Amino acid sequence: MAQLFPRTADMWLRLALLLLPLGLVGVFAAFVILSRSSYVTDQGWTVHQPVPFSHEHHAGALQIDCRYCHDNVETSAVAGLPPTHTCMSCHSQIWTGAEMLAPVRQSLVQGEPLRWNRVTELPDYVFFHHGVHVNAGVGCADCHGPVDRMPLMHKAEPFTMSWCLDCHQDPAPRLRPPEAVTDMSWQYKGDRRELGEALMRKYHIGEGNLTHCYTCHR
Repeated sequence: MAQLFPRTADMWLRLALLLLPLGLVGVFAAFVILSRSSYVTDQGWTVHQPVPFSHEHHAGALQIDCRYCHDNVETSAVAGLPPTHTCMSCHSQIWTGAEMLAPVRQSLVQGEPLRWNRVTELPDYVFFHHGVHVNAGVGCADCHGPVDRMPLMHKAEPFTMSWCLDCHQDPAPRLRPPEAVTDMSWQYKGDRRELGEALMRKYHIGEGNLTHCYTCHR
């Protein structure tokens, strides 16, 4: 009977059995790397807006407090975006004819809010309360980056589950006193962990389980 397989068939079979697991590992590794890359998380990407609002100019050069525009960050589940009247409280007096601000003036005349595009958008299955974090001493810059140096706003952090858990598992080194939450340049000269642990005791942070599934998924 003629030989069905060539002499090298055994070698090729062994090689295939060796390479198959390596290939599966490679595919899995590529998936993990891709899922953490900016192509998926949008980290570092600038989002187009109807008006090229510069946080660098407003929060940096002019030192306008975050809460002047985001006035419900301490009480609301979402940071919120300023209504047109907030913009016009200044721009009815300055830069009144600037072309880049035409959509703002049109919004005021027509009574239609500007359609800002979200920079940070969490999935529907994630429960997040902005006010809780602000009142717990989480600084704006810890999540949103140095916005006072951003000509155009971009997503500074990945906002993945593992990124959130890094803080929930050990929040002390990241906490600030209430008066420093919106201060982009705040630096503590003492022991940051010691300060954070004192703040955790003062505001009863961590008495519930910060890493429990129900904390973020309800």
